[in-house]
Amino acid sequence: MSANNIAFQDSQKGVPLPGSRNCDSCTLCCKVMSIYELEKPQGKWCRHCNVGVGCTVYATRPTECRQFLCGYRLSPELSEEWKPSRSKIVVTREVIGNDITFHVDPSYPEAWRREPFYSYMKQQAESAPTERRQVLVMIGKRVIMILPDRDVDLGDVGDDELIVTGERQTPPGIGLEAYTMKKNDPGGHQIEAAQGGAVHAQALAEGRLKRGVTI
Repeated sequence: MSANNIAFQDSQKGVPLPGSRNCDSCTLCCKVMSIYELEKPQGKWCRHCNVGVGCTVYATRPTECRQFLCGYRLSPELSEEWKPSRSKIVVTREVIGNDITFHVDPSYPEAWRREPFYSYMKQQAESAPTERRQVLVMIGKRVIMILPDRDVDLGDVGDDELIVTGERQTPPGIGLEAYTMKKNDPGGHQIEAAQGGAVHAQALAEGRLKRGVTI
């Protein structure tokens, strides 16, 4: 059963979600998203995807696919230009934390820099610090954090790593910095809660916290 032939459904109740758009011929989520159940990495086409048509195992698709929510389909504020098959970007929002991620087709790695996409990302980044959320661009495993004043390249982020936002002192005032750290770091919770300062400085010195590069 092809995904573009049915209404978008709530994976819990099996009912159409109100106001959602159709996939039509778009299947980009089958490429840019990882599917752990199938051991499919980001940026590679799923072996069950009939590109431009839909999923060949839709009725028995993995739980991750059933629970997937495409931001373009559910967000009225995103124009038709945001349709993933056109923009080469799949937008997702975390249910917990409200982090927003822009998953970019690796075949078009600069797509996120085009308009109106980049301006929207920056708009989201302006409110991110007060809302305690992250705005991320993912190109395969490469992650770029969008901050109000700049963009920070964190490089390839492994499944065993976390992305951490900390504060830094700048001439105009408090700014933000982006880091990665291991999920199993024994002091991980302390680092995340510290939001900069001596704890971050010590973790950086010990190599437990890695700072991204401004691009």
